[in-house]
Amino acid sequence: MSQTSTRTSALSRRSLLAALGGTAALGALAGCGVPAAYVRPGDRAVADESAADKKLTWANWPLYIDTDDDNPDQRPTLRAFEKRTGISVDYVEEINDNDEFFGKVSPALMNHQSTGRDLIVISDWMCARYVRLGWVQEMDRARQPNVAHHLDPLLRSPAFDPGRRFTVPWQSGITGIAYNHRKLGREIRAVSDLWAKDLKGRVTLLSGLDESFALLMQGNGVDVTRWTADDFHRVCDQVEREVHRGQIRRFTGNDYTKDLVSGDVLACQAYSGDVIQLQADNPDIRFVVPEEGAELWSDSLMIPDRARHKANAERLVDYYYDPEVAARLAAWVNYVCPVPAAREVLARARDKDTAALADNPLVFPDGMMRERLAVARDITSAERTEFARRWNRIAGL
Repeated sequence: MSQTSTRTSALSRRSLLAALGGTAALGALAGCGVPAAYVRPGDRAVADESAADKKLTWANWPLYIDTDDDNPDQRPTLRAFEKRTGISVDYVEEINDNDEFFGKVSPALMNHQSTGRDLIVISDWMCARYVRLGWVQEMDRARQPNVAHHLDPLLRSPAFDPGRRFTVPWQSGITGIAYNHRKLGREIRAVSDLWAKDLKGRVTLLSGLDESFALLMQGNGVDVTRWTADDFHRVCDQVEREVHRGQIRRFTGNDYTKDLVSGDVLACQAYSGDVIQLQADNPDIRFVVPEEGAELWSDSLMIPDRARHKANAERLVDYYYDPEVAARLAAWVNYVCPVPAAREVLARARDKDTAALADNPLVFPDGMMRERLAVARDITSAERTEFARRWNRIAGL
């Protein structure tokens, strides 16, 4: 991702997936749903120490929370929570890659042991593995009135967690298309536009299977909430053809922004939050939700098994769903805010740039855009090995 500012460098949590890479053995274990790794509901909780022990440990991605302009080690919203509740938070920026973190905590979870963390933030496609394996605890919505009332309806019931019983979105984003309007000299409106002759060798796609497939399926008119194996293989056939004819320059992680800024690439799969940051320096870069639709995704909060401060963690999650707090966070991270009510808070801001975020559809999608957004069905454990093998071969992973 772009490294033009401290805030821009915060946008690395949508990391690429090497599905069968460095943590292949553990990833395959989760992907295949090995019965021995599954934890039954009755074995997930321990005695909650929250009432007597006012603390919790929270693992998150680097630079994924608001910080003080003069002291990046100070996090204003988190400090306000501690002051309001008397709960101290050990905030650890230790998640740099979904698979890597999975490998770090999976030995404890599969052996019914505490991870030492009360709250974690993981991308939803990986959350699906934890939920299927029984490695996270159901949250008590009676302790979370803000979540119950303010969670965006578009995010309330993903296929892997109906009703969001085990997960709560931290921040969301859109996978769409970014392009340089001035250098290209025209608009891009559809996924099929990526295959135009004047873009030959100037297009990049995301290399991670979970990050890339949904948008490409939507370009084929597929309802990604219930896509099939045939839909997946049809996309792979299509991408293989474009690779062979030289249309696709390369497959990328978050470094696609460098190619877009330099002009080596004119159009690419991209994340909405990145483009907001890039536009601050280059207004010619645009982001489009294609006519066929785009994927709405989330990085979500979960309480892992054997967490010792479950109630404290639930209270922290609910705190960030207060629209006032959600607005302060949204003003810093610039991703899609999962709390629509925060829009009105930002609109009242005295700072002109902050107030403008309320009208930015990449932070608060408008009605027309929302109609074209969908949360994709995740790749199941039975599908993952086969699909990852084929996609990784195409992407050169």
